[in-house]
Amino acid sequence: MKVSSIVNELNSLAYHGRGIIIGKSADSKKAITAYFIMGRSENSRNRVFVAEGDAMRTKAFDESKMIDPHLIIYYPVRVLGNKTIVTNGDQTDTIYDLMDKQMTFEQALRTREFEDDKPNFTPRISGIIRLEKDGMNYAMSILKSAEGDDSSCERFTYAYSKPIAGRAKFIHTYNGDGNPLPSFEGEPKTLELPDLGIDELTDLIWKNLNEDNKVSLFVRYIDIATGETETRIVNKNQ
Repeated sequence: MKVSSIVNELNSLAYHGRGIIIGKSADSKKAITAYFIMGRSENSRNRVFVAEGDAMRTKAFDESKMIDPHLIIYYPVRVLGNKTIVTNGDQTDTIYDLMDKQMTFEQALRTREFEDDKPNFTPRISGIIRLEKDGMNYAMSILKSAEGDDSSCERFTYAYSKPIAGRAKFIHTYNGDGNPLPSFEGEPKTLELPDLGIDELTDLIWKNLNEDNKVSLFVRYIDIATGETETRIVNKNQ
């Protein structure tokens, strides 16, 4: 299996779109997740991340320039008990609400499809971290159109039990720039998760996202034993 560095992977494309990283720290003590958004249009770039309790939401940086909040404004992060949900759209709420009614992560996402932003049909990417008595596990999902055909939805879920320390999985919406934008293909990528504190890792990810296209970044460290969290948010718009 190919294992990439965060630096090499983030520099491999100028436009990843939105991306989710989930993994276990090198010392096995922390569950780590990061979520970033990039944008090409003025509307997409006109956003910031805002913490709201243990959740996080997107917000227009300049409300007067917001053209259409559809697919732009949502909660990328919510917490349900021992579960942290991270997604690139309002399916965060779908997962939260249906898992609260005892449905599984995969069952909840079967009620959703890719985004309706023709001709891109942007994939919906989602991740969930669960803290258990014996450690952590996590899963990732992607819902995407079949070869750009909006009449067919392909659904993939990847589950990781007892993940390896110092490793993370990375999934993103696009395989680069284009018109229409090419969707992510294959399994989530495996990354080396360096032995860094939250500030150093946040800085590493932010510095290696394309300068022109990056918009916002969220990073959270979760203590596996106690559930205590540390969170960092970086916004290009200040």
